[in-house]
Amino acid sequence: MTAPHDKFTAAMRQLPLVAILRGLTPEEAPAVGDAIVESGFRLLEVPLNSPRPLESIALLSRRFRQALVGAGTVLTAQEVRDVHAAGGELIVAPNFNAEVVAEAKRLGLVGLPGVMTPTEAFGALAAGATGLKLFPAELASPAVVKALLAVLPKGTPLMPVGGITPDNMDAWRAAGSAGFGIGSALYKPGKSAAAVREDAQRFVAAFAGALRA
Repeated sequence: MTAPHDKFTAAMRQLPLVAILRGLTPEEAPAVGDAIVESGFRLLEVPLNSPRPLESIALLSRRFRQALVGAGTVLTAQEVRDVHAAGGELIVAPNFNAEVVAEAKRLGLVGLPGVMTPTEAFGALAAGATGLKLFPAELASPAVVKALLAVLPKGTPLMPVGGITPDNMDAWRAAGSAGFGIGSALYKPGKSAAAVREDAQRFVAAFAGALRA
């Protein structure tokens, strides 16, 4: 496996939570990154519709060598190449675009396209996706996760994203979710690093509790 895939495998074993830092600025990135990584997160995503996202990705990837840092809202193959050039190793999308998935695979990056249906899920895996992002999770349910996993190849990482909080992870985990993407419940523009740290620790504790249950 490539180094990005090794990092992904390790993170999925330890704490399979993706910190979605939509709206993060490069100026905030070091302090917010410290708060998240020191809490145990190893998967960090800066959506490309954030201010100067490639700068933040470059900063975070240099600062946290042990983490898998990359971009969200990646919509084109050129954007995959831009993220790679900035040092990003994770490509997350809200949708399934075969060209995006294939380019991430070609460059040895971890690709997590967004899917909602079996057709999209199987198409994404055939194109070379590392795992699948169930998005938006608000339109789905734990029952959808269970149904998809019943037909997907064994071991496929399926990660709900959208509306995930420390209080609702248990039901998703029980259905077989491999992990989660955490957005505005963890970070939103203007939130202090101290507040991010507090919420990151709440997610870590809640996930550990779900594992013990």
